[in-house]
This record gives sequence, C-alpha cells and structure tokens, in this order.
Amino acid sequence: MRTLIIHSDYIKYEVKKKAIKDAEAIDEKSGAAEDALVAFIAVEKIDETDPDSVIEQTISEIKELYEKVGAKSIAVYPYAHLSDKLSNPKTARIVLDGIYEKLKSENYEVIKAPFGWYKSFEIKCKGHPLSELSRTIVPTMSGTEKETKEETRESDALKSEKKLKSYWYVLDTDGKLTRAEKFDYGKHCNLKKFVDYEISGTRAVDEIPPHVKFMRMHEIADYEPGSDSGNMRYYPKGSLIKRLLEEKVSLMVSKMGGMQVETPIMYDYRHEHLSKYLNRFPARQYVVKSGAKEYFLRFAACFGQYLMKHDMTISYKNLPLKLYELSHYSFRREQKGELVGLRRLRAFTMPDMHTLAADMETAKLEFLEQYKFSMQWMQDLGVDYEVGIRFVKDFYYENEDFAKELVKLIGRPVLIEMWDERPFYFVMKFEFNFIDALNKASALSTVQIDIENTKRFDINYIDEEGNKKNPLMLHASISGSIDRNIYAILEKCELDMRKGKKAMFPLWLSPTQIRLI
Repeated sequence: MRTLIIHSDYIKYEVKKKAIKDAEAIDEKSGAAEDALVAFIAVEKIDETDPDSVIEQTISEIKELYEKVGAKSIAVYPYAHLSDKLSNPKTARIVLDGIYEKLKSENYEVIKAPFGWYKSFEIKCKGHPLSELSRTIVPTMSGTEKETKEETRESDALKSEKKLKSYWYVLDTDGKLTRAEKFDYGKHCNLKKFVDYEISGTRAVDEIPPHVKFMRMHEIADYEPGSDSGNMRYYPKGSLIKRLLEEKVSLMVSKMGGMQVETPIMYDYRHEHLSKYLNRFPARQYVVKSGAKEYFLRFAACFGQYLMKHDMTISYKNLPLKLYELSHYSFRREQKGELVGLRRLRAFTMPDMHTLAADMETAKLEFLEQYKFSMQWMQDLGVDYEVGIRFVKDFYYENEDFAKELVKLIGRPVLIEMWDERPFYFVMKFEFNFIDALNKASALSTVQIDIENTKRFDINYIDEEGNKKNPLMLHASISGSIDRNIYAILEKCELDMRKGKKAMFPLWLSPTQIRLI
C-alpha cells in the first residue's frame, strides 16, 4: 500500500461520475471534515496476499500520527494515482472499508470518500513539519505462509457469531421462562443434551458417528476421494432415498403456495448488494476464479431469489408471495474438524423457500403455518427432535404470547436463545434439532423472519394506494438439508438398536419395500 497522509484545516469532496463499473453504491454525493488527518490511499497488488495485516498496520500508522498532530477527525480517501501496481477492486474495497470500519468502531470521527468514482476535492494543508508524510506498507505474511492457511472466506457475521453473547432459557408449556441452568429437565433428557450442546459451542466431532458405517454398509453414500472433503457420492439406493425426500418436500411446499424457480449456483463477489449480504450470513464460501473475476458458490438459494424478486413487479394482491428452489447444490466450506459423514457437508441439497409478507402480523401468521408444516415433516420422517427458538431480546418480549403459542403447539419445553442486539438479518428463527447417537445436535427444519434484506436488495411491492413498499421476508427450509435428513434416519437406526428395537427406514423411504423368500 502507498499512502500520503496530510494534516489539514479541512477537506471537502464532491462525487462526479463513476470511474469503474464496480464502483461502490453511494447515498451521499459529498463529504467534508475539519481539522482532519487525511489518508490518501492506493491499495497495491501485493496487498492481496494479506489484506488484514495491511489494514492493521495502516490503522496503527494513522492512530499514531493522529495523536502526535492532535487532529480532530480522520478522512480515508481512495487515491489510485499513488501507484502503478494497483490491487483488484475487491481487495481495495476490503482494505479501505476495513480501515474505515475499524476506526469508526473505536469512536474516531471518520469519513470515507467512495471508491470507484471521479471526485473533485479541496484541501488546505496546515503546513507544520508533520503535516505531509508518505508511507509504504507491505503485508507481514509471506506468500508461502499465506498458502499454508486454508483458502476460505469468512463473513463478518460468522466472525461476530464467535463473539456473540447469548442468554439461554427454557420456555415450558405453561408459559414459564426459566434460565437454562435452573430448569428441572426431569424426563426431558434429550432437551438437556440439546441445551448442553448449544451452550458448549463446540461443533467438532472427535469420533466417527454410527451412520457412517450404515451408509457404507448399505451402499447409500460414501466419501468421494476424487473431490474436496464434504462432497459425497450417492449410490442407487441413496439416490432413490434422496429423490423421494426431495419430491415429498417439494409437494408440501407446493401445497403451501410455493412457486418453483431455478437460479445460478455462483455469483459475482463484487456485486454491490451481494457482497454486503455475504457479511450478514454466518457461512464460509467457496471462491471460484473465471478470468479476472472472482465468484462465490452459493450457500443457499437466497441470492438468485433476491435478485429475481428485485426485478419482479409485485402487487399487494400477490402477497404473501412464495418462491421455492430445490438447490442442487448449495456450498459451504465448513471446517475440516466438523466434516463427518452426512451430518455436515460442503456440498448439499437444500429446499429453500422465501416468502414476502406485507407486515409483521402477516409474517407471524406465515411463520406459524410453516412451523406446522415442519412439524408434519418431522412426523413423516419418524425421528424425535428438540426445538430451539432464537430471538433478539426486545422482539421476544414484544411477542411473548407468540412464543408461548409455538411451545403449546409442540407440547413440550423448548430452548430459547436471546441476544441483546441483532447480529444477523433476522429477528427470530426456529430450528427442529435431531440429537444423534453421539449427543450432537443438528438442525433440520428452520424458518427465519428477515427484516433487512428487502431493503438491501430493493425488493418492493405496490400497495393499495399505488405506493412502493418494502415487505418483510421469511426464509424457510421445511426439511432442512436433504443429506442431513438421511443422516438423522441412519442415526435413529443406531439409537433404536441400542434400545433392542429393529432398525428400519420409514416404509415410504425404504429402497427395499418387499422381499420374497
């Protein structure tokens, strides 16, 4: 990185027109700061090897100089003219945004001029000995060291999730909310296992779960040595079971009014709306290069459906509007210690439905309907499950009766997780979790109420008076991952055998339904 740092009486700029196709989206066309330490920055090709260290070093330089000269504000200004070896635009955005966000989070008064635009600017340098300085900053990690790290991308949401403070409760059928550690679990042994697993935060598997033996023994599925970890092969029996599950959940969604669509499996990393959404979803992404561009493989069917809904003409008469895709495939580059059998994969099949609702009351009604359909799915699958419902704390107390209604429908106590702030795009979600033979919990059915992404992607409907409005959106997977459903059935076989029962698939899923002797 090359940077020119000027201590100024003031700086002010005005945006003129786009300089590159992938210029960042802007709300304000001008900006100004007084008594400002202005950092003119050119992000270079070498910075692509370790943007984080470049961000850290630059912030350290800015903060040190800020204290020395006694500035009152900071301006981060993209300035490509300082170098002829520029990085790609994506890395430049990562570095510039990273510097700005970090300084802002530490309560500095800071502005950032938009990247990728021609701008006019006016600056008055103070003229003291430290008022004009230049710096060259290089990544601290060598290329060899960088290659030893697993090549994956983590979203900001995933990083935030690791730091997230959760409050754990159990809500019983009488509507009593009790701290999880004080609840009398009595006969609710599986709920206790689920609570312990969730609070521990540990997802790694230290022994091979029983379903791996069964999936191989019966030639249902196996690891594919010719592919990446977490990418499976399915034999004819396994493919049949998968197809039956897929057909059933697709039929259920159709009965709910879901309309099936198809969308691509990879998307441009630099798409202005998608890049922001990536940082609001807790997942690691596969990255694919095509020419000079980078793409990420979808980890859900959200992306294509968002962009599709943005381009649709939607009337209030169409609401609630449900789009559905059976994604072959979705991809999440899960950590190797978490990959085992069919429980957690890097490539998986996910039935994914998104519902647009005009307001929160309608959204809650849709949530309730999808909750009931998910209960039916779990009953048809024939596995026991525990319920986890997660809320932003304020939303829980504003909708406490709704939470109690969900618990009464299930007819047994459920785990409640609350957060002080909203770390993700949703205000509440539920998950139906299967507890396996190793006492690990895995989410199957799930629904979320999203209050953020219709605004981010400019998804609108026309109301009765002809005005454009942003609806709310529900994310639903009535079954959860199809692969994980097979894992749950096979693990249940092990649990049944431990109880002296005969292990069986549900009849409608059994590859061999009749055997003549």
